[in-house]
Amino acid sequence: MSHKHHLDRKSRLTLTLLFTGVVLCFFLITLFVVAAVIFVLVKLDLLAISDSPQHNATNLIFIFAGASAVLGAIMTFFLSRFPLEPVNILINRMNRLASGDYKARLDVGELWRKNSTVAEIEQSFNRMASELDGTELLRADFINNFSHEFKTPIVSIAGFAKLLKRGNLNEEQKAEYLDIIETESLRLSQMATNVLNLTKVENQTILTDVTHYNLSEQIRSCILLLEPKWEKKKLDFSVEFDEYNISASKELLQQVWINLLDNAIKFSDAYGTVEVTLRAQHGGIAVGISNFGPAIPMEERKRIFHKFYQADHSHATEGNGVGLAIVRQVVELHGGTVTVDCDHGRTTFTVCLPNHAS
Repeated sequence: MSHKHHLDRKSRLTLTLLFTGVVLCFFLITLFVVAAVIFVLVKLDLLAISDSPQHNATNLIFIFAGASAVLGAIMTFFLSRFPLEPVNILINRMNRLASGDYKARLDVGELWRKNSTVAEIEQSFNRMASELDGTELLRADFINNFSHEFKTPIVSIAGFAKLLKRGNLNEEQKAEYLDIIETESLRLSQMATNVLNLTKVENQTILTDVTHYNLSEQIRSCILLLEPKWEKKKLDFSVEFDEYNISASKELLQQVWINLLDNAIKFSDAYGTVEVTLRAQHGGIAVGISNFGPAIPMEERKRIFHKFYQADHSHATEGNGVGLAIVRQVVELHGGTVTVDCDHGRTTFTVCLPNHAS
């Protein structure tokens, strides 16, 4: 058992004993007050005592029990508000959170915060509320951006379709308009596919369709699939690496390489170079994909893997904020990790996967 776990258990035990002690104090105070009142009433002859000891004892028991119940209920009603205050505050904030108020934060006060368990509850709740608030903002932003990006190609397709329908166009114009319609249709298809892929991966908890294959050959194939994009920007590829085999889901990992390579191409400076490396590392395989271009700000590097998040706030580049989310989900499903590092204009995404190849 770790030292931290031991301290957590000790802190929770302290909190339990505290509430137990409060209840016990209420009980003892009630008994003491009732007993004192009955004693004073007897001494002042305000409480009649019969000659029969048995009858007298029975009366005293009933009086004592009734008075204790009434006084205990009154004391509990007024005094229990203090020890139960953090619980009431927590329930109130949880209700606000459940109703969609993600700005709700828990503040138990300095006195209760001295107990590490209460402080932990406060920190955990506020962290959860912050994450929900951030996710809600990203979701709302994604809906706005996705609606805009989805509408743009539809309007474009409809516009050029109307021009084709009118006729009076030469063959060159027809070919140009048809190319635009084809490009925009593929763009729509890619956007829908990315969202569906993310949903599929998020709902997948067990890795299936695992096969043994050549990882190096798969990455080279993905580079060739994206040739029209990197040729358009006159990019060079550095792909000097050895042959590596891996046991994994070939279909899912292909989404990882396509998304990372597409990202590298998208944010590379024209006439630049994209570097791809493979190497054995700590009993696994590390794949690095680097490009030279605008650096990702430090405060955004942890958020770029969140779904719906786009580092390019201007939306000058194509994308809808789900590509890197798919990458992270697929890599973690394989038991691996994905990280990003920026240094002197060079951005590198590194995927580390366990190598179960035989």
